[in-house]
Amino acid sequence: MSDFFHDALAGLAAIVGDKHVIASGQDQEPYVVDWRGRYHGRAVAVVKPGSTAEVAAVVKFCAARRLAIVPQGGNTGMCGAATPDDHAGNVVIRLDRMRAVRDVSPLANTITVEAGCILAEVQNAARDVDRYFPLSLGAEGSCQIGGNISTNAGGTAVLRYGPTRDLVLGLEVVLPDGRVFNGLRALRKDNTGYALKQLFIGAEGTLGIVTAAVLKLFAPPRSSALALLQLQGVEQALDIMQRLRGAVGDRLGSLEVMSRSQIEVIAATVPHVTIPFELTTPWYLIVELTDTLTGVDLNEPLATVLADAMEVGLAEDAILASNLTQAKAIWAVRHSVSEGNKRSGYVVSHDSVVPLERQAAFVNNVEARIRAAVPHANVVMHGHIGDGNIHVVALIDRVHCQAPDATARLVAEINEIVDDETAAQGGAISAEHGIGITNRGRLARVADPLDIELMRDIKQLLDPHGLMNPGKIFGAGAR
Repeated sequence: MSDFFHDALAGLAAIVGDKHVIASGQDQEPYVVDWRGRYHGRAVAVVKPGSTAEVAAVVKFCAARRLAIVPQGGNTGMCGAATPDDHAGNVVIRLDRMRAVRDVSPLANTITVEAGCILAEVQNAARDVDRYFPLSLGAEGSCQIGGNISTNAGGTAVLRYGPTRDLVLGLEVVLPDGRVFNGLRALRKDNTGYALKQLFIGAEGTLGIVTAAVLKLFAPPRSSALALLQLQGVEQALDIMQRLRGAVGDRLGSLEVMSRSQIEVIAATVPHVTIPFELTTPWYLIVELTDTLTGVDLNEPLATVLADAMEVGLAEDAILASNLTQAKAIWAVRHSVSEGNKRSGYVVSHDSVVPLERQAAFVNNVEARIRAAVPHANVVMHGHIGDGNIHVVALIDRVHCQAPDATARLVAEINEIVDDETAAQGGAISAEHGIGITNRGRLARVADPLDIELMRDIKQLLDPHGLMNPGKIFGAGAR
């Protein structure tokens, strides 16, 4: 190790303490490799500050020495946005020690938490005061709220509550020069100029490090009903959604679709998950209704809509969950898609969002084109059909992915098909996963050049030396 990096380690340890600086390559492994094991980077140090002041001091120290900074939450992202590149001079900043719930206000329906809080901890803290934080996704037991904010995470409750962006009232952010943006306000109405907090939501740590947030809470669901429907196509799911919205309105909480091929992958690769229904149709739809009132019978209106749907041929069959155990078993299938796909082969995953009216055309066209171009690909799909977000996933047997160059060409071919169809249907290539490393080339190819120019201008203004999470969204940054 050079004297420069040795001195850097000593300086970082002086700020956060020796035991909170990880310099060993072996000990760093969980922090320099992404969740999928696809990106492997290097770092001079992994630093775990214990307060906003320490985060600011670490950032200021790194900025003065032109050390690149890689903010990292729970490292559960899908696009490599939290993984350092292979340059030696990276400092990974983890906020694991910053897990305090600073304040909970049932009156204001808000919770103020530090960025290292695990999402499930935020949910539990809200539950303790008879409130509900609706962000929910498969990694909620390990992802951190700071990472959720930085990637504008979506999940299964967007249909009713919106994405993370809609759940944030205020933010505290350490800027690339070490200054602290104190926007930690719990105001429902604030029209004093630009909404600066929105710059950092979904910015993937390229504009600063979120250290704390004020989040919206809601009355908890006290009544619910859940069903699984067997369908012939996405067209039927959209018709059923329209009927449900007319019948139950905002009680429609979640609407999740899965292809049969997706569920077959889970059945084959995730042994602890049991498929509690027969696979007899091409598509499956999870419908969940919720109400904040106790004792409301939601099974009756749900059963009525489903019976009408089956009578006119929109659904082949339906399972109405009779108890909480059965409902959890159905949700377990949906929440296992990432684990199952990862175990099944090389994953070429997409996060397209298209207008609701175009979803059926998008699904049909993109599947046909991938199968024609790459016959050995197993095309599976799942998604949040109520908000237009369909995940198209091509699973490739690893025998076809031995040579890096050949794999890259294969991935590029599939990506172009999906992106072209997304654009043709008036959509966008990322609804919730973000850009990171995986999608930066795709973004450059399909985005409006003015969009890229404006984003680069903002990046240049806040981070003129390109030190904050370089290589993400736009490509390699200055050092």
